[in-house]
Amino acid sequence: MIAKTNTLQGNDIMNSANLGVAFWYKKQTGVTSYFGLRQMNDSLLNENMRLRQEMARFTERDTLSDSSVRRGYIISDSVKSIQYAHYTYFKARVVNNSVNAASNFLTINRGANDGIVKDMAVISGNGIVGRIVNVSAHFATALSILNTKQSLSARLKDGTSSFVYWEEASGPDEMFMKNIPQDIAVHKGDTVYTTSYSTLFPADMIVGTVKKVFKVKKDNSKLLSLKPATNFRNMQYVYVIRNDYMEERRRLEDTTKKALK
Repeated sequence: MIAKTNTLQGNDIMNSANLGVAFWYKKQTGVTSYFGLRQMNDSLLNENMRLRQEMARFTERDTLSDSSVRRGYIISDSVKSIQYAHYTYFKARVVNNSVNAASNFLTINRGANDGIVKDMAVISGNGIVGRIVNVSAHFATALSILNTKQSLSARLKDGTSSFVYWEEASGPDEMFMKNIPQDIAVHKGDTVYTTSYSTLFPADMIVGTVKKVFKVKKDNSKLLSLKPATNFRNMQYVYVIRNDYMEERRRLEDTTKKALK
């Protein structure tokens, strides 16, 4: 009655009411947005997979005819995987992860029922992560590149290739690239990529960036300290990559090695 019969007090009451309603609408929107984050992340992952395939369409070339390879890709009904050429990407959520062991690993929520098999590559949205080592029906574990048992073939932007390795004492924020010739110009911030020599990762995946350059006097080379492109402390989603030609290439190379012994 006061609001209807008195203009001044009515305006004050209506303004207060509107402020109260706006406050609760804001709270409601915040809650709704929070619970919608997972759906939003899934959408972003699907879009990232499409973008990776689109990038491959314009960068992969047939060197014999010097023309772009433009094969179509297939999107499954559940959008769990996307295929282009001989690579298939599977999105997965990280459900467990270690960074403080000598051989670190992560567990993902995709397994044999989703098409995951041993020795598939694992990458994040920023760089490489590791390889699948064990698979169950609904889960898989991947050995991180943060392990002391193996090194990785990598290259600088000028094509100079060598091996990247990890030391437990350096923690999850540093890796090393060894045996770089002294006459090769390397600067802080330079990007290090995977090479086509690897049977695990596709070529030109980002490994990390140069943090420091050390001179090694005993063999007149450089040792590079790298910052991994992937933040191993905070991985929530990854992509698993299947290379349909990997087994064929490995069998051929193993046969050749045996024949040359």
